[in-house]
Amino acid sequence: MLDVRRLRLLREFSLRGTVAATAEALRLTGPAVSQQLAALEREAGVALLEKRGRTLALTPAGRLLATHAEVVLGNLATAEAELSALRGGALGTVRIAAFPSAARALVARLWPSELELRLVEQEPDRSVESLLAHDVDVAVVHAYSLLPRELPDRDRHHLLDEPVLLALHPDDAAARGLGPGAAAELSDFASANWLVPGPETSCHEMIRRACGAAGFVMKATAQATDFAVLAELVAAGAGAALIPRMAMPERFSGVSVHPLRRPVTRTVTALTRPGDSARPQVRRVLDGLCRAAAKHMSERSR
Repeated sequence: MLDVRRLRLLREFSLRGTVAATAEALRLTGPAVSQQLAALEREAGVALLEKRGRTLALTPAGRLLATHAEVVLGNLATAEAELSALRGGALGTVRIAAFPSAARALVARLWPSELELRLVEQEPDRSVESLLAHDVDVAVVHAYSLLPRELPDRDRHHLLDEPVLLALHPDDAAARGLGPGAAAELSDFASANWLVPGPETSCHEMIRRACGAAGFVMKATAQATDFAVLAELVAAGAGAALIPRMAMPERFSGVSVHPLRRPVTRTVTALTRPGDSARPQVRRVLDGLCRAAAKHMSERSR
């Protein structure tokens, strides 16, 4: 019989990569971690770890067992949560990681709630890391049609698809003969001053690729981490920007927005660990996010 506590330790080792990091995460000593992993190997009857240089790494059998451990621990957490609900206990805490515009437009709609919600604002790659490390229960991430994101083998819950819009000063749009809401040809803006997110973000890479597909290299004259700042700069006449619809401020004047003739879309997805979506509190959050996404789409289509 495999010990659940040792399976949890193996799962942590697969996430952390070293005995020292695993020990720190679980508040154990290094020797204690090594002893428990050795005991799990004896229970499994097969080598789970092998030496690679001066470090330990999982064998194929170790990786397989770590994958099963993820499912077993997820099912165990689900059982504990459902028993708690049957006893009439509190539904518990749900920790959510979300990128800024999703945190504002979707996650904020979850309050007030019977649940105890915790939110941390993180870019998608960091959110996925937090989910894998069990630091959060739900990760809200995005991927662009021009920049697919490799997501881990986790439960995926589609929330919405939204267009990326070209934001212009109204005078610039009028000078180019673009009426309100008219589709724009991105190649017409090869000489524009571009206002973009920082180069460390996938949003920056999306804009670079969109401009490249239109046949030019963008000339970035301003960078900001907040799309609302970029919208303000557009309103001030500083240049043009590509902004996902959800990232546009809800009530904003002084900016003319236009879909692209060659559309670029952003898909927003909620990720959970295997089995966690069956936990009552996580299911409530996922259902709430789906309702928030539907309401957001309805409001923005008016």
